[in-house]
Amino acid sequence: MPINASRKLVILDRDGVINLDSDAFIKTPDEWVAIPGSLEAIARLNQAGYRVAVASNQSGIGRGLFDMAALNAMHLKMHRMAAAVGGRIDAVFFCPHTAEDQCECRKPKPGMLKMIAERFEISPEDTPVVGDALRDLQAGAALGFQLHLVRTGKGTKTLAGGGLPEGTKVHDDLRAFALDFLASQHE
Repeated sequence: MPINASRKLVILDRDGVINLDSDAFIKTPDEWVAIPGSLEAIARLNQAGYRVAVASNQSGIGRGLFDMAALNAMHLKMHRMAAAVGGRIDAVFFCPHTAEDQCECRKPKPGMLKMIAERFEISPEDTPVVGDALRDLQAGAALGFQLHLVRTGKGTKTLAGGGLPEGTKVHDDLRAFALDFLASQHE
């Protein structure tokens, strides 16, 4: 049965999926650098009728490495760069907490993805979650989302570490995910 067009959504992690990641955290708009082809992949998903939401742990806020103004500036840059290639990100959800806070929204806990599912009124089983870290996949698996790992960011290391949730599909990058996923929707 086809998915209701208003409920077609793809959920993406940010650092390591859309933009280059750093062990020192992405703290400024200048440090936010798109992975080649990622913004075009978002545009391709949009053109196929999919909305895009971002789900990102941003513990740099809780650690005092950057503030909300810096995070907003990074996201403004991301939105503008996506728009420049015909893409649109419909919502950005983030967790500002550190692991010590024991919140429900920090991945691998599923709270942030649950909020997205409720806000967009989507069924997890019809919705892909794309990440580069095991915690992204664990959060999605807890709610029954379709799981996709990209090799960019921490992805290659995550794949080598094993223990991926059952049914996880692996792609070279967000561009490859978009092509594979959209092709699978026409089978």
